[in-house]
Amino acid sequence: MHAPTAAPPFELRNAYFDKLCNTPGLMWLGQNTNHFDPHPSVIDAAIEALRDGSYHAYAPPAGFEELRKLIVEDVGVPGMSAFVTDGAVEALYNVCSNFCEPGTEFVTTDPSWAWPMHFARKAGSTVVELPIYDAAQGYKLTPEQLRAAVSEHTRVIYLVDPNNPLGTCHTSEEIKAFTDIARSVGAYFIHDATYAQFADGFSPALQYYPEKSILTYSFSKWLGLAGLRLGAVIANPDIIETIATSPPNNLGSNVVSQRAAIAGLKTKAEWFPTILERLRANQTAVYEAVQKIPGLHIPVYPSNANLLVIETVEAGVNPEALVAAYQQEGVMIRQGTYHTKRFGERFVKVSLTVPEAWVQHFCELLPAMVDKARQSTTSGPLF
Repeated sequence: MHAPTAAPPFELRNAYFDKLCNTPGLMWLGQNTNHFDPHPSVIDAAIEALRDGSYHAYAPPAGFEELRKLIVEDVGVPGMSAFVTDGAVEALYNVCSNFCEPGTEFVTTDPSWAWPMHFARKAGSTVVELPIYDAAQGYKLTPEQLRAAVSEHTRVIYLVDPNNPLGTCHTSEEIKAFTDIARSVGAYFIHDATYAQFADGFSPALQYYPEKSILTYSFSKWLGLAGLRLGAVIANPDIIETIATSPPNNLGSNVVSQRAAIAGLKTKAEWFPTILERLRANQTAVYEAVQKIPGLHIPVYPSNANLLVIETVEAGVNPEALVAAYQQEGVMIRQGTYHTKRFGERFVKVSLTVPEAWVQHFCELLPAMVDKARQSTTSGPLF
Protein backbone atom coordinates (compact mmCIF):
# COMPACT_ATOMS: atom_id res chain seq x y z
CA MET A 1 0.00 0.00 0.00
CA HIS A 2 1.30 3.43 -0.94
CA ALA A 3 0.96 6.11 1.71
CA PRO A 4 -1.38 8.94 0.66
CA THR A 5 0.43 11.97 -0.63
CA ALA A 6 -0.51 15.62 -0.35
CA ALA A 7 -2.13 17.20 -3.37
CA PRO A 8 0.36 19.00 -5.65
CA PRO A 9 0.27 22.81 -5.39
CA PHE A 10 -1.29 23.19 -8.83
CA GLU A 11 -4.20 20.95 -7.74
CA LEU A 12 -4.76 23.07 -4.64
CA ARG A 13 -4.58 26.27 -6.69
CA ASN A 14 -7.03 24.99 -9.28
CA ALA A 15 -9.46 23.72 -6.66
CA TYR A 16 -9.29 27.12 -4.93
CA PHE A 17 -10.32 29.00 -8.06
CA ASP A 18 -12.82 26.34 -9.07
CA LYS A 19 -14.58 26.88 -5.76
CA LEU A 20 -14.64 30.63 -6.35
CA CYS A 21 -15.98 30.23 -9.89
CA ASN A 22 -18.73 27.96 -8.63
CA THR A 23 -19.77 30.18 -5.72
CA PRO A 24 -23.21 31.59 -6.62
CA GLY A 25 -23.34 35.37 -6.45
CA LEU A 26 -19.64 35.82 -5.67
CA MET A 27 -18.58 39.47 -5.85
CA TRP A 28 -15.30 39.54 -7.80
CA LEU A 29 -13.27 42.37 -6.29
CA GLY A 30 -9.91 40.65 -6.53
CA GLN A 31 -8.81 39.91 -10.09
CA ASN A 32 -9.09 43.34 -11.75
CA THR A 33 -11.71 41.92 -14.10
CA ASN A 34 -14.40 44.19 -15.56
CA HIS A 35 -17.93 43.17 -14.58
CA PHE A 36 -19.73 46.16 -16.12
CA ASP A 37 -21.87 45.38 -19.16
CA PRO A 38 -20.22 46.31 -22.47
CA HIS A 39 -21.94 47.92 -25.43
CA PRO A 40 -24.81 45.68 -26.68
CA SER A 41 -23.00 45.26 -30.00
CA VAL A 42 -20.24 43.31 -28.21
CA ILE A 43 -22.69 40.68 -26.99
CA ASP A 44 -24.47 40.67 -30.34
CA ALA A 45 -21.20 40.05 -32.20
CA ALA A 46 -20.31 37.12 -29.96
CA ILE A 47 -23.75 35.57 -30.34
CA GLU A 48 -23.70 36.04 -34.11
CA ALA A 49 -20.33 34.28 -34.31
CA LEU A 50 -21.95 31.30 -32.62
CA ARG A 51 -25.11 31.42 -34.71
CA ASP A 52 -23.39 31.71 -38.09
CA GLY A 53 -21.01 28.84 -37.36
CA SER A 54 -17.86 30.84 -38.09
CA TYR A 55 -16.27 29.40 -34.95
CA HIS A 56 -16.01 26.03 -36.72
CA ALA A 57 -12.99 27.32 -38.65
CA TYR A 58 -9.60 28.41 -37.31
CA ALA A 59 -8.99 32.14 -37.26
CA PRO A 60 -5.99 33.62 -39.12
CA PRO A 61 -2.81 32.84 -37.15
CA ALA A 62 -2.07 36.49 -36.28
CA GLY A 63 -5.72 37.45 -35.83
CA PHE A 64 -8.40 38.94 -38.07
CA GLU A 65 -6.96 41.78 -40.12
CA GLU A 66 -9.73 44.14 -39.03
CA LEU A 67 -8.96 43.48 -35.38
CA ARG A 68 -5.20 43.88 -35.83
CA LYS A 69 -5.76 47.27 -37.50
CA LEU A 70 -8.15 48.44 -34.76
CA ILE A 71 -5.71 47.47 -31.99
CA VAL A 72 -2.86 49.46 -33.53
CA GLU A 73 -5.18 52.44 -33.98
CA ASP A 74 -6.41 52.19 -30.39
CA VAL A 75 -2.86 52.32 -29.01
CA GLY A 76 -1.93 55.13 -31.42
CA VAL A 77 1.22 53.63 -32.94
CA PRO A 78 0.91 53.76 -36.75
CA GLY A 79 3.37 51.59 -38.60
CA MET A 80 3.47 48.96 -35.87
CA SER A 81 2.10 45.42 -36.18
CA ALA A 82 -0.30 43.54 -33.88
CA PHE A 83 -0.25 39.81 -33.21
CA VAL A 84 -3.45 38.57 -31.55
CA THR A 85 -3.03 36.06 -28.71
CA ASP A 86 -5.09 33.96 -26.31
CA GLY A 87 -4.98 36.64 -23.64
CA ALA A 88 -2.15 39.01 -22.76
CA VAL A 89 -0.54 36.36 -20.55
CA GLU A 90 0.11 34.23 -23.63
CA ALA A 91 1.56 37.30 -25.31
CA LEU A 92 3.99 37.74 -22.42
CA TYR A 93 4.90 34.05 -22.41
CA ASN A 94 5.67 34.19 -26.12
CA VAL A 95 7.80 37.32 -25.80
CA CYS A 96 9.75 36.08 -22.76
CA SER A 97 10.34 32.71 -24.40
CA ASN A 98 11.83 34.39 -27.46
CA PHE A 99 13.98 37.08 -25.85
CA CYS A 100 15.04 35.77 -22.43
CA GLU A 101 17.96 33.34 -22.31
CA PRO A 102 20.67 32.04 -19.95
CA GLY A 103 23.28 34.60 -18.95
CA THR A 104 20.94 37.56 -19.35
CA GLU A 105 18.93 39.65 -16.92
CA PHE A 106 15.23 40.50 -16.81
CA VAL A 107 14.74 43.78 -14.93
CA THR A 108 11.36 44.67 -13.46
CA THR A 109 9.74 46.39 -10.47
CA ASP A 110 8.61 45.12 -7.09
CA PRO A 111 5.67 45.03 -6.86
CA SER A 112 4.70 43.99 -10.37
CA TRP A 113 2.81 41.15 -11.98
CA ALA A 114 4.42 37.86 -11.03
CA TRP A 115 3.97 35.58 -14.05
CA PRO A 116 6.38 37.17 -16.53
CA MET A 117 9.10 36.69 -13.92
CA HIS A 118 8.33 32.97 -13.94
CA PHE A 119 8.48 32.96 -17.74
CA ALA A 120 11.83 34.75 -17.72
CA ARG A 121 13.34 32.36 -15.19
CA LYS A 122 12.09 29.35 -17.15
CA ALA A 123 13.88 30.74 -20.22
CA GLY A 124 17.10 31.04 -18.20
CA SER A 125 17.24 34.74 -17.35
CA THR A 126 18.07 36.12 -13.93
CA VAL A 127 15.28 38.32 -12.58
CA VAL A 128 16.21 41.66 -11.02
CA GLU A 129 13.40 43.30 -9.00
CA LEU A 130 13.65 47.02 -8.23
CA PRO A 131 11.62 48.05 -5.15
CA ILE A 132 9.10 50.83 -5.81
CA TYR A 133 6.80 50.56 -2.78
CA ASP A 134 8.02 53.90 -1.46
CA ALA A 135 6.15 57.19 -1.09
CA ALA A 136 9.42 59.11 -1.55
CA GLN A 137 9.56 58.02 -5.19
CA GLY A 138 5.82 58.24 -5.80
CA TYR A 139 5.36 54.46 -5.68
CA LYS A 140 6.90 54.01 -9.12
CA LEU A 141 10.17 53.33 -10.90
CA THR A 142 12.56 56.25 -11.39
CA PRO A 143 14.99 56.70 -14.28
CA GLU A 144 17.88 56.92 -11.81
CA GLN A 145 16.88 53.62 -10.24
CA LEU A 146 16.67 51.87 -13.60
CA ARG A 147 19.92 53.38 -14.87
CA ALA A 148 21.79 52.06 -11.84
CA ALA A 149 20.37 48.54 -12.35
CA VAL A 150 21.07 47.87 -16.03
CA SER A 151 24.25 46.54 -17.60
CA GLU A 152 25.46 44.75 -20.71
CA HIS A 153 23.71 41.66 -19.32
CA THR A 154 20.27 43.30 -19.33
CA ARG A 155 18.20 41.67 -22.07
CA VAL A 156 14.68 42.70 -21.09
CA ILE A 157 13.18 45.56 -19.06
CA TYR A 158 9.58 44.77 -18.09
CA LEU A 159 7.25 47.55 -16.91
CA VAL A 160 3.56 47.22 -16.01
CA ASP A 161 2.20 50.71 -16.64
CA PRO A 162 -0.14 51.59 -14.97
CA ASN A 163 1.29 49.42 -12.25
CA ASN A 164 -0.56 46.39 -10.97
CA PRO A 165 -1.23 46.55 -8.03
CA LEU A 166 -0.30 50.14 -7.14
CA GLY A 167 -2.12 51.98 -9.93
CA THR A 168 0.66 54.50 -10.60
CA CYS A 169 1.21 55.61 -14.20
CA HIS A 170 4.34 57.01 -15.82
CA THR A 171 4.64 60.32 -17.65
CA SER A 172 5.80 60.57 -21.24
CA GLU A 173 9.08 62.04 -19.99
CA GLU A 174 9.65 59.04 -17.72
CA ILE A 175 8.85 56.55 -20.47
CA LYS A 176 11.25 58.28 -22.83
CA ALA A 177 13.96 58.20 -20.16
CA PHE A 178 13.37 54.47 -19.62
CA THR A 179 13.61 53.74 -23.34
CA ASP A 180 16.79 55.80 -23.63
CA ILE A 181 18.26 53.62 -20.89
CA ALA A 182 17.09 50.44 -22.64
CA ARG A 183 18.63 51.63 -25.91
CA SER A 184 21.93 52.39 -24.17
CA VAL A 185 22.37 48.70 -23.27
CA GLY A 186 20.53 47.21 -26.26
CA ALA A 187 17.70 45.79 -24.12
CA TYR A 188 14.14 45.01 -25.16
CA PHE A 189 11.52 47.10 -23.38
CA ILE A 190 8.28 45.23 -22.64
CA HIS A 191 5.55 47.76 -21.91
CA ASP A 192 2.67 45.88 -20.29
CA ALA A 193 -0.30 48.13 -21.05
CA THR A 194 -2.99 45.93 -19.53
CA TYR A 195 -4.45 48.88 -17.56
CA ALA A 196 -3.70 51.70 -19.99
CA GLN A 197 -7.37 52.22 -20.81
CA PHE A 198 -8.04 53.36 -17.24
CA ALA A 199 -5.19 55.88 -17.06
CA ASP A 200 -5.64 59.65 -17.24
CA GLY A 201 -2.59 59.68 -19.50
CA PHE A 202 -0.63 56.86 -21.13
CA SER A 203 2.46 57.06 -23.37
CA PRO A 204 3.41 53.90 -25.28
CA ALA A 205 7.14 53.21 -25.31
CA LEU A 206 6.84 52.36 -29.00
CA GLN A 207 6.70 56.09 -29.69
CA TYR A 208 10.26 56.53 -28.40
CA TYR A 209 11.95 53.19 -28.99
CA PRO A 210 10.23 51.48 -31.92
CA GLU A 211 13.18 49.23 -32.70
CA LYS A 212 13.01 47.19 -29.48
CA SER A 213 9.85 48.12 -27.59
CA ILE A 214 7.11 45.51 -27.27
CA LEU A 215 3.65 46.44 -25.98
CA THR A 216 1.29 43.81 -24.59
CA TYR A 217 -2.42 44.55 -24.83
CA SER A 218 -5.37 43.02 -22.97
CA PHE A 219 -9.11 42.76 -23.60
CA SER A 220 -9.71 41.22 -20.17
CA LYS A 221 -9.88 44.48 -18.25
CA TRP A 222 -11.33 47.36 -20.27
CA LEU A 223 -13.68 45.22 -22.41
CA GLY A 224 -14.42 42.57 -19.78
CA LEU A 225 -13.45 39.54 -21.87
CA ALA A 226 -11.32 37.87 -19.18
CA GLY A 227 -12.99 34.48 -19.54
CA LEU A 228 -12.85 34.67 -23.34
CA ARG A 229 -9.04 35.02 -23.34
CA LEU A 230 -7.93 37.61 -25.87
CA GLY A 231 -4.90 39.90 -26.02
CA ALA A 232 -2.15 41.01 -28.37
CA VAL A 233 1.51 41.85 -28.85
CA ILE A 234 2.27 45.11 -30.66
CA ALA A 235 5.75 45.80 -32.01
CA ASN A 236 7.59 46.55 -35.23
CA PRO A 237 7.08 43.95 -37.98
CA ASP A 238 10.53 42.39 -37.49
CA ILE A 239 9.81 41.57 -33.84
CA ILE A 240 6.37 40.26 -34.71
CA GLU A 241 7.97 38.02 -37.34
CA THR A 242 10.18 36.54 -34.61
CA ILE A 243 7.36 35.78 -32.17
CA ALA A 244 5.15 34.48 -35.01
CA THR A 245 7.60 31.71 -35.91
CA SER A 246 6.66 29.39 -33.02
CA PRO A 247 3.77 30.82 -30.96
CA PRO A 248 2.03 28.75 -28.27
CA ASN A 249 -1.01 28.72 -30.56
CA ASN A 250 -0.41 28.80 -34.31
CA LEU A 251 -4.05 28.19 -35.27
CA GLY A 252 -5.51 31.59 -34.43
CA SER A 253 -7.23 32.89 -31.32
CA ASN A 254 -10.85 32.42 -30.33
CA VAL A 255 -13.17 33.50 -33.16
CA VAL A 256 -16.01 34.48 -30.82
CA SER A 257 -13.66 36.61 -28.72
CA GLN A 258 -12.21 38.36 -31.75
CA ARG A 259 -15.63 39.27 -33.14
CA ALA A 260 -16.61 40.68 -29.73
CA ALA A 261 -13.36 42.66 -29.56
CA ILE A 262 -13.90 44.18 -33.00
CA ALA A 263 -17.34 45.38 -31.91
CA GLY A 264 -15.90 46.72 -28.65
CA LEU A 265 -13.21 48.76 -30.36
CA LYS A 266 -15.66 50.14 -32.93
CA THR A 267 -18.05 51.37 -30.22
CA LYS A 268 -15.50 52.23 -27.51
CA ALA A 269 -16.00 55.98 -27.79
CA GLU A 270 -19.75 55.56 -27.21
CA TRP A 271 -19.70 53.62 -23.96
CA PHE A 272 -16.27 53.41 -22.36
CA PRO A 273 -16.27 56.97 -20.90
CA THR A 274 -19.22 55.89 -18.76
CA ILE A 275 -17.20 52.91 -17.52
CA LEU A 276 -14.44 55.29 -16.43
CA GLU A 277 -16.93 57.51 -14.59
CA ARG A 278 -18.36 54.54 -12.70
CA LEU A 279 -14.86 53.28 -11.87
CA ARG A 280 -13.80 56.66 -10.46
CA ALA A 281 -17.00 56.81 -8.39
CA ASN A 282 -16.29 53.34 -6.99
CA GLN A 283 -12.74 54.39 -6.12
CA THR A 284 -14.12 57.40 -4.25
CA ALA A 285 -16.59 55.25 -2.32
CA VAL A 286 -13.85 52.88 -1.15
CA TYR A 287 -11.48 55.75 -0.34
CA GLU A 288 -14.10 57.39 1.86
CA ALA A 289 -14.89 54.11 3.63
CA VAL A 290 -11.20 53.44 4.31
CA GLN A 291 -10.72 56.92 5.76
CA LYS A 292 -13.15 56.02 8.54
CA ILE A 293 -11.10 53.05 9.78
CA PRO A 294 -8.11 54.03 11.97
CA GLY A 295 -4.89 52.50 10.65
CA LEU A 296 -6.13 51.71 7.14
CA HIS A 297 -4.49 53.73 4.37
CA ILE A 298 -4.67 54.00 0.57
CA PRO A 299 -1.17 54.88 -0.68
CA VAL A 300 -2.14 55.75 -4.28
CA TYR A 301 -5.37 57.67 -4.86
CA PRO A 302 -6.84 58.15 -7.32
CA SER A 303 -5.52 55.08 -9.09
CA ASN A 304 -4.80 55.01 -12.82
CA ALA A 305 -5.82 51.35 -12.91
CA ASN A 306 -9.16 49.72 -12.09
CA LEU A 307 -8.09 48.90 -8.54
CA LEU A 308 -6.93 50.30 -5.20
CA VAL A 309 -4.32 49.11 -2.72
CA ILE A 310 -5.38 49.32 0.93
CA GLU A 311 -2.59 49.18 3.52
CA THR A 312 -3.60 47.23 6.62
CA VAL A 313 -0.41 46.94 8.64
CA GLU A 314 -0.96 50.03 10.84
CA ALA A 315 -4.46 48.79 11.64
CA GLY A 316 -2.99 45.56 13.02
CA VAL A 317 -4.67 43.52 10.31
CA ASN A 318 -3.12 40.59 8.48
CA PRO A 319 -4.02 40.89 4.75
CA GLU A 320 -4.69 37.15 4.39
CA ALA A 321 -7.05 37.26 7.36
CA LEU A 322 -8.97 40.15 5.81
CA VAL A 323 -9.22 38.28 2.49
CA ALA A 324 -10.51 35.19 4.29
CA ALA A 325 -13.06 37.22 6.26
CA TYR A 326 -14.47 38.77 3.09
CA GLN A 327 -14.60 35.40 1.31
CA GLN A 328 -16.90 34.12 4.04
CA GLU A 329 -19.25 36.96 3.03
CA GLY A 330 -19.12 36.10 -0.68
CA VAL A 331 -16.65 38.85 -1.59
CA MET A 332 -13.28 38.15 -3.21
CA ILE A 333 -10.40 40.58 -2.66
CA ARG A 334 -6.66 39.83 -3.13
CA GLN A 335 -3.79 39.58 -0.66
CA GLY A 336 -0.62 41.56 -1.39
CA THR A 337 1.65 38.51 -1.32
CA TYR A 338 0.23 37.47 -4.69
CA HIS A 339 2.20 40.38 -6.15
CA THR A 340 5.21 40.77 -3.89
CA LYS A 341 6.89 38.77 -1.15
CA ARG A 342 8.81 41.83 0.02
CA PHE A 343 5.84 44.15 0.58
CA GLY A 344 2.83 41.83 0.41
CA GLU A 345 2.22 41.68 4.15
CA ARG A 346 1.34 45.38 4.03
CA PHE A 347 -1.77 45.44 1.87
CA VAL A 348 -4.79 44.00 0.11
CA LYS A 349 -5.94 44.89 -3.39
CA VAL A 350 -9.54 45.70 -4.33
CA SER A 351 -10.75 45.69 -7.95
CA LEU A 352 -13.41 48.27 -8.83
CA THR A 353 -14.77 47.84 -12.36
CA VAL A 354 -17.72 46.12 -10.73
CA PRO A 355 -21.37 46.93 -10.04
CA GLU A 356 -21.88 49.74 -7.56
CA ALA A 357 -23.90 47.41 -5.31
CA TRP A 358 -20.81 45.21 -4.86
CA VAL A 359 -18.73 48.21 -3.82
CA GLN A 360 -21.44 49.40 -1.44
CA HIS A 361 -21.51 45.95 0.16
CA PHE A 362 -17.72 45.91 0.48
CA CYS A 363 -17.75 49.31 2.17
CA GLU A 364 -20.59 48.42 4.53
CA LEU A 365 -18.77 45.27 5.61
CA LEU A 366 -15.37 46.92 6.06
CA PRO A 367 -15.55 47.80 9.81
CA ALA A 368 -16.79 44.33 10.76
CA MET A 369 -14.29 42.58 8.48
CA VAL A 370 -11.39 44.54 9.98
CA ASP A 371 -12.50 43.59 13.49
CA LYS A 372 -12.87 39.95 12.46
CA ALA A 373 -9.47 39.87 10.76
CA ARG A 374 -7.77 41.33 13.85
CA GLN A 375 -8.93 38.29 15.79
CA SER A 376 -7.60 35.79 13.25
CA THR A 377 -4.16 35.76 11.63
CA THR A 378 -4.50 32.35 9.99
CA SER A 379 -6.49 31.10 7.04
CA GLY A 380 -6.42 28.35 4.46
CA PRO A 381 -4.10 28.66 1.47
CA LEU A 382 -4.73 31.72 -0.72
CA PHE A 383 -3.54 32.09 -4.31
